[in-house]
Amino acid sequence: MNVQEQIKKYITSQPEPKRSDMQELHRIILQAMPKCKLWFLDGKDAKGKTVSNPNIGYGSYTIKYADGTTREFYQIGLSANTAGISVYIMGIRDKKYLANTYGKNLGKASVTGYCIKFKTIKDINIDILQAAIRDGVEITGKN
Repeated sequence: MNVQEQIKKYITSQPEPKRSDMQELHRIILQAMPKCKLWFLDGKDAKGKTVSNPNIGYGSYTIKYADGTTREFYQIGLSANTAGISVYIMGIRDKKYLANTYGKNLGKASVTGYCIKFKTIKDINIDILQAAIRDGVEITGKN
């Protein structure tokens, strides 16, 4: 199964209204990043143990670790969770940037470090979320 098929299967496996919200967010992110690399992480480690929720990734940037090693990872992530949906904006060094820049105008969402978490799309200002995504892509460079 290719990445696009995995993404489609993951989104369609979600109950409504989360499924429709995730389809819309997927469309919005692809609109902002039309030629981006797509990722699908099933949430399992190398031994097959579940270590996180599955997530969809968009774009690509290089994570630089303290020991000097690097790893390619996605810029924007999308994941369903028990409370709703999380959008991850990776690569922002200032852990307060998202909350300070977008938190007040986003609506009913919790914003931490690189994660924006909300129950449904109707709870947030989608224009502000789109601005945060575009900003995140700009900060980390290429997509």
